[in-house]
Amino acid sequence: MTVLQALDAYYERMAARGEAEPPGFSREKISFAIEISEQGTPVAIIDLRAASGKKLVPQLLSVPAAVKRTAGILPNLFWDKSSYVLGRTAGEGKRTGQEHEAFKTLHRERLAGAHDEGLAALSAFLENWTPDQFDASPFAADMLDTNIVFRLRGEKRFIHQREAARALLAAQAGGEGAQVNCLVTGGRAVAQRLHPTIKGVNGAQSSGAALVSFNLDAFTSYGKEQGDNAPTSEAAAFRYGAALNGMLERASRNRLSRGIGDATVVFWADTSEIVDEAAAQAAEDWFAAWAEPPDDADEARKIRQQLDLVMEGRPVEAIDARLHGRTRFHVLGLAPNAARLSVRYWLSDDFGAFVARLAGHYRDIAIEPTPWGERPPSISWLLLKTTAMLEKYDNIPPLLAGEIARAVLEGTRYPRSLLAAAIMRLRAGDDPSTGWHAAVIRAVLARDFRLKLPDPHAPESHDRAKEELPVSLQKESSNSAYQLGRLFAAYETAQRLALGKVNATIRDRYFGAASATPASIFPLLMRGVQNHLGKLRKSGKGGWLEREIEEITGHLGDHLPRSLPLEAQGRFVLGYYHQRKGQFANREAEADLASTDAEDHDNDE
Repeated sequence: MTVLQALDAYYERMAARGEAEPPGFSREKISFAIEISEQGTPVAIIDLRAASGKKLVPQLLSVPAAVKRTAGILPNLFWDKSSYVLGRTAGEGKRTGQEHEAFKTLHRERLAGAHDEGLAALSAFLENWTPDQFDASPFAADMLDTNIVFRLRGEKRFIHQREAARALLAAQAGGEGAQVNCLVTGGRAVAQRLHPTIKGVNGAQSSGAALVSFNLDAFTSYGKEQGDNAPTSEAAAFRYGAALNGMLERASRNRLSRGIGDATVVFWADTSEIVDEAAAQAAEDWFAAWAEPPDDADEARKIRQQLDLVMEGRPVEAIDARLHGRTRFHVLGLAPNAARLSVRYWLSDDFGAFVARLAGHYRDIAIEPTPWGERPPSISWLLLKTTAMLEKYDNIPPLLAGEIARAVLEGTRYPRSLLAAAIMRLRAGDDPSTGWHAAVIRAVLARDFRLKLPDPHAPESHDRAKEELPVSLQKESSNSAYQLGRLFAAYETAQRLALGKVNATIRDRYFGAASATPASIFPLLMRGVQNHLGKLRKSGKGGWLEREIEEITGHLGDHLPRSLPLEAQGRFVLGYYHQRKGQFANREAEADLASTDAEDHDNDE
C-alpha cells in the first residue's frame, strides 16, 4: 500500500468519526469575523482567537478549501487574509491593492445574481468597502495579516456556512480535463493538477508545502505537465490532503509532539473486517505512549511492564485485550525541503510486527544499571543523550535520526554511524559513566552480532548476543577491549580514592586515547596507578581495588594492542561502564568510597 492509498483510506475513518472536512473544504486558522448588516455595513468585529498561555491563537475553522498560491495573486472564496479581504496589511504590501481587487473581482463574478440574504450582504460590503475605512471603529490593528471570515448580523453561522454558499461551491466543483486512471483509486477521473498544500511539518514553510509536485521540466516525462505525471484524481487528492493535514495538527493524537530528529512523525492504523475503530485507536494510543513515554511514573512503569511482557514473547493481546496483532499500522516521517516535503521514512506492517521489533530494540539497548530509570527512553531521548552536542534537540544529526527510527521500526541493523557518533561525543567530553553511550553502543554491537547468526529470530540468538555483549559486569569476558575498559575504570577509581577531587582526572585526559591506542597510554597510566595504590596502602585503604586490578590484568595478554577498531572501542566503553558501576559491590569498597566522599566534603567546607 502506498502512502497516498493509506492516507486515502484513513480519510474514511475520519469521516466515519465526523472529523473529516467535506470535499471542497479545509481547516484553516481564522482569527476574526466581520459581522455585517443586510445592507453590507460592518457592525462589529468578532475575535475568534482563543487564549493559549499568554498568547491568543486563531481557531481552526472549516472554510472553502484554500487555493494553492505560488507567486501569483489568487484569492480564496468567502475568506482570506486582511490584504485580500480589506486591502490592508501591516507591512509595505506592494501588491495589497492588486490582492484586494482580485478578491472583489472573484466575489463579484461568483455572487452575481445571488438572491440569498447573506451573499447579497457580502456583495454589498465589498462594493462599498475602501481600505481607508479600516482606520475607523470597529476595526483594530490586530486584524492585519490574519485570516478573516464574514457573518450576517443576528446569526451564529458564518456566511460560507449558509446553504446558498454551499450550493454555490458544489455547483462550481469538478474540474475540467481529460479522464485518466487514478493511481490511488484505480478509477477514471480528472487528474489533480496541483496537489493540496500540507501544513504542520516542523521546519517547513508556514504557508504549507507540497507532498506531490512537479515544478521543473526535469521532473516531467512524456510531455505531461504538473499532476499529469502522477495522475491522482481530484477526489483522492482532496482526501489524502485532508487526512494528512488533520493528523499534522498540533493537538492531533496521531502525531508525535516532538518528532524524531528533523522528521515530523504521524502514525495511524487501518480499520478492516479484522479490527474495528476501538482496536485501531488502542493500537495508536499504545504506539504514542511508547514513542513518547509519559512523565507520570506510574504510567511509565506500566509501559515498561508491557514491554517486558512482549520481550518474553507474549502476544500483543496479552498487553491489552483491545489490541490485535494483525491491525495494519503505518508510520510516516516527513522532513522539510524548501517548498516541498521529503518522506524520511514510510513504514507499513502489522501492529504485532511493530511491537515485536520495539521489544527487540529494548532488548538490544538493555544495560544494567539502566541510566533511564523506569521510564523507557524514546528514540529522540536516546539521540539527544548520545549524539547531540550540548544535549540540544536541534543538534541531533537529522539523517542519523531517520536511519535509527527506520532501524528500530523495521528491526534492521542500526546505522554504523550511530556507533561512531556516540564514541565521538565521548571524545568530545561527554561523560561515559552515565551509561547512555554504553547502551546505544551495546545496541549496535548486539544487533550486529545477532543478525549475523543463521536465524536472527531464534530466541537462542538473543542469549548468545547477551553473552557476547553483556548487560551487566562480566568479569570472565575474554574480550581484551572490554577488559581494558574495566582496567581504565579501576585506575580512575584508584586516582579518586588516593587524591579525592582533582581538576582533571585521567578520564578527562586519556579516555579517548586509551580506548583508541591502548599500547601508548596504558604504560603511562600503570606508573601513575602504582603511586595511587601506594598512597592507599599507607592509609589502609584500597586492598579490594588492588585485587580487582590484578584480576583484570590476569585476563590481558603480555602485549597491549597498539590500536583498537571502532567496534572494539565500543566494547571498551561497555567494560568501563560496567566496572565503574559494579566495582563497589562489597562493604570494603563502599567504606572506602564513603570515606573519600567525606574527606571531599570536609575540604569543600
